[in-house]
Formats: sequence, C-alpha cells, structure tokens
Amino acid sequence: MISHNDVRRIAMSFPAVIEQPSYGGRPSWRTPSRMFACIRQQPEALVVWVESEEDKLAMIAGEPDQFFTTVHYDGHPVVLVRLEMVEEVEATELLTESWRLRAPLRAVAAWNAARR
Repeated sequence: MISHNDVRRIAMSFPAVIEQPSYGGRPSWRTPSRMFACIRQQPEALVVWVESEEDKLAMIAGEPDQFFTTVHYDGHPVVLVRLEMVEEVEATELLTESWRLRAPLRAVAAWNAARR
C-alpha cells in the first residue's frame, strides 16, 4: 500500500512537475501543459494515464481488485488504481508511464537520455 506522500515523492521526481490542487482540492501533479496524475476521493484512488483504452480495459480485466474506472473516464485512456492495492514499485511504474505520455516530448527525450 502506498500513501499520498509516496505518490507525491514519486510524482515530484520527474522534471518540470508541479503539484496543484484539483477537483475539490485533491492533489494533482502536472507537467507545464497538463495533468498526469491525481488522487481522487470516493473511492480513493490514484488516477493515471495509460497508452490506450484497450490497455486500460486489459488492466481492469486482469486485476479488477486493483484497477477500475468510472463513467467519467469511459472512452479515455485513464485508469484508477486503488491505493491500498498497489505497492511502491508498481506505483512508480504507473506514474512514470503516465508522465511519459503527458509530458512534453523534449522533456521525455531528455529524461530518457539521462537515464541511459
């Protein structure tokens, strides 16, 4: 299980990320141009972007206790992750992929190059 502080620490480790209150004051993390993660209420979950709607549906079908969606996210490549069901390593992978999908291409290329 990960905490809000764990999510914050991981999300803020990427370049050019800011934390900003979103939707009812819940924390969200953004690149200069758009959101890549947030924590929602009722039920509490980490919201991240994935490669495609098909990937989202496969994740939900494969691990329905961990991943889910709501009507609000139908048709969008966004999956909800129950915080009590995800460990830090997997949360890091999910947040990294979400950041890569939403961050400016130059930032992602520079980040990838620095990690080689």
